[in-house]
Amino acid sequence: MATGTREDPWVLTTPPGTSEYVMFADKEADPPLLVCQVGSTKLTYQLRVIEDLAAWLREQGDWVALGSADEQKAAAEGTVEAWGRSESNPVGGWYGTRKGYRGRVGMYLPPLLETLGLAEVTHDARNNRMRAL
Repeated sequence: MATGTREDPWVLTTPPGTSEYVMFADKEADPPLLVCQVGSTKLTYQLRVIEDLAAWLREQGDWVALGSADEQKAAAEGTVEAWGRSESNPVGGWYGTRKGYRGRVGMYLPPLLETLGLAEVTHDARNNRMRAL
């Protein structure tokens, strides 16, 4: 398995299996970041999103819809995407750090948590879900 560094990133596939992307931890950034490179698009999230999302999933105790959405679109209540921007999450709002590209927590984080052995993700054409392991 990759180490999740810039030199050895995680190579992941979206839950429906339609797109490949890479992620790596930038622990030198302030705050530490999780960098997601999708083609020429770069998204960044606070690195703590990995542990925080895993903890939230354990609290939910069952399957949760991913609900992926761009920053400009509303996220469906109760989804991973809604949690990733909620004022009630541990950071009090967006985990995404790059304005205009703060969304898509529900698309890009679930495969990483699955790879790290923290969650199980469905891989259907649409309406995917995840739960803690």
